[in-house]
Amino acid sequence: MEYQYPIDYQWSTEEIVDVIKFFEHIEMAYEKGIDRDTLLASYRRFKEIVPSKAEEKKVCGEFEEMSGYSSYRTIKLSKESESGERIKMNK
Repeated sequence: MEYQYPIDYQWSTEEIVDVIKFFEHIEMAYEKGIDRDTLLASYRRFKEIVPSKAEEKKVCGEFEEMSGYSSYRTIKLSKESESGERIKMNK
């Protein structure tokens, strides 16, 4: 990993940790796969921290620009999948 995660310094330490965990789960979906339910649970927590669609687009856009990993496409596939499935994204 040669990039930084997009962080809002107004978030609490716990919120920063949870946002980083969400982005790590997106990375896992691309690199080796992740359980759908685990990914969606971290997304739900991310949405508690970043409830605004505009802010979500901004933060996830920054992450995609730096990493090449699309949070939007990963979450979209997860929502279309069945519980218990493994999510594995292709670059």
